[in-house]
Amino acid sequence: MAGVLEGIRVLDFGRYIAGPFCGTMLGDLGAEVIRIEKLEGSEDRWVTPVTETGEGAMFLQMGRNKLGMTLNPMKPAGREIVKKLVAVSDVVIANLPYEDLKRMGIDYDTVASINPRIILATNSTFGSEGPYATRVGFDTIGQAMSGAMHLSGDGQVPTRANAPYVDFSSALLSTVGVLAALMDRAKSGKGQKVETALLRTAINITNSHLIEQAMLNLNRVATLNRGFTAGPSDTFKCKDGWIYAMTIGQPLFVRWCRLMGNEDLAADPRFKDDLARGDNGEALSGIMQKWCSSRTVAEALEQLEANRIPAGAVYTPQQTLEDRHVNEAGFFHKMEFPGAPKPVPVLQEPVKLSRTPLSIRSRAPKLGEHTDEILTELGYSAQDIAKLKADRVV
Repeated sequence: MAGVLEGIRVLDFGRYIAGPFCGTMLGDLGAEVIRIEKLEGSEDRWVTPVTETGEGAMFLQMGRNKLGMTLNPMKPAGREIVKKLVAVSDVVIANLPYEDLKRMGIDYDTVASINPRIILATNSTFGSEGPYATRVGFDTIGQAMSGAMHLSGDGQVPTRANAPYVDFSSALLSTVGVLAALMDRAKSGKGQKVETALLRTAINITNSHLIEQAMLNLNRVATLNRGFTAGPSDTFKCKDGWIYAMTIGQPLFVRWCRLMGNEDLAADPRFKDDLARGDNGEALSGIMQKWCSSRTVAEALEQLEANRIPAGAVYTPQQTLEDRHVNEAGFFHKMEFPGAPKPVPVLQEPVKLSRTPLSIRSRAPKLGEHTDEILTELGYSAQDIAKLKADRVV
C-alpha cells in the first residue's frame, strides 16, 4: 500500500537523531528518502556498533526506508550534484551548523534559488537567532539548560535522562513542520524553511515547570522519582523488582487509600489535594513502599490494576524486548541487515493510521549502497560516476 507521502523526495543530510529521525518518519509515511553521508560514512553510522562491519544500533533504526548515497559537497563536482538533487527534490533535512549549510550549498537562500518549491528543515542547538546561535551541542545541552536536569536526580547531582528525548522530540516537531509546509505548498506553490532547535524543544517540554517558577518562585529541587504535584507518585521496590505507580486526582487517591486499608488518609489535611500530596509525597511513598515490600511485581501490579491505579514494571532493556504485550501487539519489525547476528528489532509504527498506515519497506542502507543508482537517475554515465569516485567526490 502506498504511503501518504508517495511521490515526495527527501534529501537527508542529517546526523545522529534530530535530523535523521525526521527523515525516517517521512520515509515511514511513504516518501523517498536519500540519506547523504560522508565518503567514509557519517559519524552516526558507527555509534554503538552491532554488526560485523560496525553499523550502529541508532543508524539501523534511523536508516530504515532510506536510500544510501555518499557525497562530498565541499568539492565543486559535489556541489553540482547537490544542485541537481535539490532541483528534483521536495524536502532537504539538515541538522548542521548554519555555516556548514552555506559551505555545502544547502542553506535556504541557495536551495530556494534552485527550487522555489523546496522545503528546508533545519535543527540546531540554539536556533538561528540570539547570542548562542553559532554554538554547537547535543541533546543533553537542551536537558541541562531547560531546567530538566536540575529537576531530575537526588537534588544533589543534576541528572540527565539517558534516552535522548530532546533529539527525538525535535525530530517529531520538525516532521510536523514539514507536513504543514507541504500542505501550504499544495495551495501556494511555494516552499519555506522549517526550523527547530534543541533548547526550544527542551523548554517546550519543561514549560509548565518554568511557568510555575515564574508565577510562584518555588525554586523546586529534584526529589528522585517522586512527583511534584501528585502522590504517591514514585518508584517502589517489590520482592523481585521495581514498579512505578502514580496517583493523581481525588478519585484515584481515594481508591489508593482504600487499597492501602486506610481510608482516613483521604481526610488528612496533609493530603487534601494533588499539590499537598506532592509536597508530602515522602510520607505517602513510605506507606506505598511498605505495601509493595511484601508483594512481587506481578502481585502488586495485579492489585493496582484491579483498583484502576496506573502502574507499570520498571524493566531492563531485555525485559522490554521480552514483554508479552510488546510482542503480541506487534511493536517490533524484525529487520534483516547484512552482518547483523540476528534480526534487528525496529519499532514497527511510531504512530498508527487506520487507512494509510506507516510501513517499513526496506532496511537501512549499506554505506553508499545506492550512489550509482541515484547518479544514473540524475543523468551521470558510468564513466562519469567512475571519475567522481576516483576524484573522491562520491
